[in-house]
Amino acid sequence: MTADQTTLFALLFFVFVFLIWGRWRYDLVAFVALLIALLTGIVPTEQAFSGFGHPATIIIALVLIISRGLSNSGAIELVARYVIDASRKLSTHITIMSALAAALSALMNNVAALALLMPVDMQAAKKAGRSPSLSLMPLSFASILGGMITLIGTPPNIVIAAFRGDALGEPYNMFDFAPVGLACAVVGVAYVALIGWRLLPAERQAADAGRELFKLADYINEVRVPEGSSVIGKQVRDLDEPAGRSDVEIVGLVRRGRRMPGMARAVEIREGDVLVVEASPDSLEEALGNLGLEYVGKAEGQLDDKDLILNEVVVQESSRLAGRSARSVRLLHSYRVALVGVSRRGKRFSENVRKLELQAGDVLLLLGTDEQLNIATGRLGLLPLADRGHSVIQRDKAWWAVGLFASAITVASFGLVYLPVALGCVTALYVLLNIVPIRDVYTSIEWPVIVLLGSMIPIGGALQSTGGTALIAGGIVDLSTGYSPLVVLTLLVIVTMTLSDVMNNTATAVIAAPIAVEIADRLNVNPDPFLMGVAVAASCAFLTPIGHKNNTLIMGPGGYRFGDYWRMGLPLEILIVIVSVPAIAYFWPM
Repeated sequence: MTADQTTLFALLFFVFVFLIWGRWRYDLVAFVALLIALLTGIVPTEQAFSGFGHPATIIIALVLIISRGLSNSGAIELVARYVIDASRKLSTHITIMSALAAALSALMNNVAALALLMPVDMQAAKKAGRSPSLSLMPLSFASILGGMITLIGTPPNIVIAAFRGDALGEPYNMFDFAPVGLACAVVGVAYVALIGWRLLPAERQAADAGRELFKLADYINEVRVPEGSSVIGKQVRDLDEPAGRSDVEIVGLVRRGRRMPGMARAVEIREGDVLVVEASPDSLEEALGNLGLEYVGKAEGQLDDKDLILNEVVVQESSRLAGRSARSVRLLHSYRVALVGVSRRGKRFSENVRKLELQAGDVLLLLGTDEQLNIATGRLGLLPLADRGHSVIQRDKAWWAVGLFASAITVASFGLVYLPVALGCVTALYVLLNIVPIRDVYTSIEWPVIVLLGSMIPIGGALQSTGGTALIAGGIVDLSTGYSPLVVLTLLVIVTMTLSDVMNNTATAVIAAPIAVEIADRLNVNPDPFLMGVAVAASCAFLTPIGHKNNTLIMGPGGYRFGDYWRMGLPLEILIVIVSVPAIAYFWPM
């Protein structure tokens, strides 16, 4: 290997390690990697930020804005309400929801499709008296499968299409992915609806959702001891019995911003102390009255005394709260909303709740007025876990939103207008018609993904220009010497799918695309089957909650454990390999 290849492979190795580790956000890891590549000369200076102007990056940003417009118009939620019926059998409900999720994901970003349907599914679970864990994972997997059908359904397809344009002179069109993607989606949705959900652990299936909406441990909450409270002067352990009657457990005490050691069992309670309790929202409200306590934000005078309600929301990966604390974003002071509880799959925290660094998938209990909660939820990129029918606006413009989007797809599919231009026109018209208010344009874009893609594209180009792709492709070809190109394609699909399970699927597509073309060149066959193989495999991250944002999003509300995903996901990945490879070979002959 040359010095540049050695440096590049070492850099990619550390990128993989940090992406899998997850301690730092993937966009920061990718951007730092780009800077190192520039400083070491692997990426030429003139190519430094070429990825940010790449068609793939622009298309993804525009699709996210258009997805917001389709949501704001109420078109999708109206469709969901007409097809959802909580009285249906579970298998029927999962079949309908999964089919709807797949169909929506083909026409909009699959993360946005899940975010729209997830609250609807959870409300159906509540009405039916069952655990949402039975239907959320099928819903997530179906939304991922549906994204493979079209160019705009998932970022890997956009990356692969743009790479083909650079490498072969012509990008893939909107529905070039449909034959293979549709075959995988139909088989995959049938699997998750009929078999997959039955493979979840028994404790998920036996959950009593009539008693609690989510199969989660209680929230870790902080409540204040006000002046005149009956608990002043008592020790923390003296509250065990009255707290237990409200199904609340006191797990700590905070005084002057510092958490007392252990569970502070023998500490005498004073006015102004903050008690850390583990409780459900209903139990917490009961305990406040029985023990004479109050919510932290209300005690500080930052919240209105009237019309306060509690909302449960999920931290999305793109949320401004991901990786930050409620205090660092000044949640209480800037939004007049208090964070009173956090649920992270039953984990207890040693930090103060308001100082806790929040993670994607955390479920938060927020206190505030309906208006302020709606503002905070929208601006911070949080996902409400309740039906948001009251907040759907612009319903009279639903047909405008759908019609403009359909028109753009049509003219782009016939090659009359370049796809990014067509999507740009839709975005501009959405803003002019106030379907997407101007203030929401930039907040609609998932900037970490944009930074990730903009940073990784030059590194992917360097992998090709330094001969790194030739080395990797040579290794794969040598490993399968004597076998047909179909076997090499299968091996590439499996390797790419494995990478996508442990790192971001967009980054996987950027790295694997040039390898696919190099393998095809070495075998002297059509590169399209190998590019299609990468597109399918990069999207199929079903074994872990970290491979795809949709899997991360459902982890908290569904109460899933890390190991739950492979139970349902491993058979699905095997099924996708069995279906996709012959389909690719048929529709894209070598």
